[in-house]
Amino acid sequence: MTQRLSKMVRHAMTMMIGTFTSRILGLVREILTAALFGASRQLDAFYVAYTLANLSRQLLAEGALSAAFVPVFSQTLYRDGKERAKHLASQATFVLLVVGSMVVILGILFSPVLVKFLAPGFDLEKASMAIVMTRLMFPFLLFISLAALAMGVLNSLDNYFIPAIAPALSNVVFIVLVLAITRYSGIWSLTIAVLCGGMCQFALQWYWTGREEILLVPAFPKKDDRELRKMLSLFIPYAAGLSLNQINPIISRMLGSFLVDGAISVLNYSNRIIQLPLGLFVIAISQAILPELSRSSLEEKSVFGDIMSDCLKFTLFIVMPATVGLIMISGEMVNILFFRGAFGIWAWKATSSSLAMYTLGLPGMACTTVLMRGLYAQGLPRAAVMVTLSSVLSNLFFSLALLKPLSFNGLALATSMAFTVSALFGGYLLSRHLCGKLKHFGLFWGLKLSLSVLIMSMLIFVMKKVLPFQPTWLLIGRCAWLLCVIVASAGCYGIITWFLSFEEWRWIMGALRKRSPSDGE
Repeated sequence: MTQRLSKMVRHAMTMMIGTFTSRILGLVREILTAALFGASRQLDAFYVAYTLANLSRQLLAEGALSAAFVPVFSQTLYRDGKERAKHLASQATFVLLVVGSMVVILGILFSPVLVKFLAPGFDLEKASMAIVMTRLMFPFLLFISLAALAMGVLNSLDNYFIPAIAPALSNVVFIVLVLAITRYSGIWSLTIAVLCGGMCQFALQWYWTGREEILLVPAFPKKDDRELRKMLSLFIPYAAGLSLNQINPIISRMLGSFLVDGAISVLNYSNRIIQLPLGLFVIAISQAILPELSRSSLEEKSVFGDIMSDCLKFTLFIVMPATVGLIMISGEMVNILFFRGAFGIWAWKATSSSLAMYTLGLPGMACTTVLMRGLYAQGLPRAAVMVTLSSVLSNLFFSLALLKPLSFNGLALATSMAFTVSALFGGYLLSRHLCGKLKHFGLFWGLKLSLSVLIMSMLIFVMKKVLPFQPTWLLIGRCAWLLCVIVASAGCYGIITWFLSFEEWRWIMGALRKRSPSDGE
C-alpha cells in the first residue's frame, strides 16, 4: 500500500512541477492583462465571452470526457494491452470531433442568447462586444477538448509532466501575442491569443501521444465495442452533472453584472490567484490518482477505501497550510501581482478581500475534487450529479443571502461555503457506497494538523509585525518580503509536521527515492 501511495505522490509531484510553471505563467498573463486593461467595461465583456467558451470546455473536455474516458481507458490498457487501448482512443477521438464541432456551431449561433443569460445587467454596447468575442472564441473549445483527450491518454500511460506543462505553452503563446498585437487590435488581441494558445496546447500533447505509440487519429466507432459503449454511457450522466457545476460561475457573473463596473474583473483576478494553489496541489493530486483509483476499483472495496482516505489526508496535509497562509498575505500578494498601470487602489483592495473569501473554500474545493475522482473511478454518475447539485443549490442560496451585505465579496464567500457543503456530502455518499470502508482521519491526526497550522500562522503574524509590508517599496523588495514569508512559513510547517511524525512524510520520501522495477507494473 505504501508503495502505491508513494507512486501516486511521485506522479502528483511531477504534475506539480509542470503545473507550477503553467500557473506562474498564468499569473504573468493576468498581470499583463491587468496592466493593459485594468478592471474595465471592455475586460468585463471579454471575461464573459471567455467564460462561455471555458464553461463548454470544462463540461465537454476536462469534465465529463476526463471522468468517462480515463477510468475506462486505464482499465482497458491494464487488462487488454496497448493495441486495444489505442483503438479505443481513436474511436473516442472521432466521437469528440463530431460532438465538439456541433457544440461550437451551436455556441456561435446562440451567442446572443448565452450572453444575455450570463450577463443580464450589461448595457447594449457591453453586450454587443461580449457577443462578438464569444463567437470568435468558441472554436477554442475544439482545440482544448482534443488536448484533454490526449492528456487522459498520457496520464493513463503514467506520463504526467507533458500534460502539466502544455498549459504553460498556451500561456507563453498568449503573453507573446498580447505583447505583440495589443497596440494594433486593443482588447481583441486577447481573443486571438486565447485561440492560438489552445491550438498549441493541443498540438504538443497530440505529438506526445504519437511518441507513446497511441497517436490520436479518428476511427469510425464500432457499435459493438463494449468499452466505448461504457464510456459513452458514463459520459452523458457526467455531462449532465458537470453542466450543473458550471452554473456556479454563471451565478457569480449574473449577479456580478448588477454590481459596480469592474466587479466581474475583480472576481476573475482573485479567482486567478486561487487557481495557483488549486492547480498546483489539488488538480495535480486528483489528476495523478485517477488512473490508480480506476485500477484499484477492480479490487476489494476496503483497498479502494484505504487509498481514497489516504489521498484525502494527503490533500488536506498540503492544502490547509496554503489556505491559512494565503488568507494572511492576500493583500500583499495582490499588490505585488497586479498593482500597476490601470489597476488602481480600489481594484487592489477589492481583489484582496474577495481573494480571502475564495481562499476560505480551498479545503472544500480540494476534498470535493478528490472525492469526485473517487466517484468517477467507481462508476457512480448519479452520486456525482447529486454532489454537484448540492454545490449549485448551496451556492445559489448563499449568493442571494450574502450579495446585499457583502457585494462581490459575498459572491466569493458563497462559492467557498458551497464547496464545503459538497465536500461533506460527497464524503458521505462515497462512504455509504463503500459500506463504511472510507476511513475517518481520526481526532489525533486532526489535532496535530491544527497545531502545525496554528504555529505556522503565528510565525507569519510575527513576521508581519516585525517587518511590515510597504507598498512603496520597489518591486524587488516587495517580492523579497513575500518570498521570505512563504519560505519561512513553509519551512516551519515542514519541520513541525516532521517532528510530529506525520505519515505523509513517509509517502513523500518514498516518492523521492529511486524508482524500483515494480513501480512500472
